[in-house]
Amino acid sequence: MKKMITLAAMTLVAAGPALAGNIAPVLDEPVVAAPAPVYAEGHDWTGGYVGGQLGFAAPEADGGLDGDGVIGGVHAGYNYDFGDYVLGGELSYDAASIDMNGGELTDAIRLKAKAGYDLGKTLVYGTAGAARLQADLGGGSDWDTGYFVGAGVEHMLTTNVSVGGEVLYDKVSNFAGSGADLSGPSVAARASFHF
Repeated sequence: MKKMITLAAMTLVAAGPALAGNIAPVLDEPVVAAPAPVYAEGHDWTGGYVGGQLGFAAPEADGGLDGDGVIGGVHAGYNYDFGDYVLGGELSYDAASIDMNGGELTDAIRLKAKAGYDLGKTLVYGTAGAARLQADLGGGSDWDTGYFVGAGVEHMLTTNVSVGGEVLYDKVSNFAGSGADLSGPSVAARASFHF
């Protein structure tokens, strides 16, 4: 009996490694990579630009002078992108021939300061500055200077081309000493080439 217990013990000792597993290598579990973060495609608005605009204006002056019609022209400016915010300046010229019931608005030159929020390929901005208007309010054609305020939006279609829209309100008090205030809104579609 002692021999049997010894033989059984030796068998268990010899078989121990075989019962513990095999000698095949342990395979590593596959590593699943985390998905790459998705970032919104941005645009750096810093740089110069030139373009054109076409729109509609509705000027009016004291004494029942008012009208509406097409206005259009060219613009040039420069923006500086600070990350989330964009500051810029622009000079624009618009030509018109808007009948104002006995008067006429013919030209508008604006020197603009712009401040906006950078949404990547879209820029939303406010603008204000000096407006120099040429009009005939019944006493001959004159130029006078006032101010304007407005807002706009611009969207990049390509790296260099943007389209957008702008709404402005111009006001010149006591236009050319006539005693009449000349004011009114305008809205325009714009296209610009950036360089």
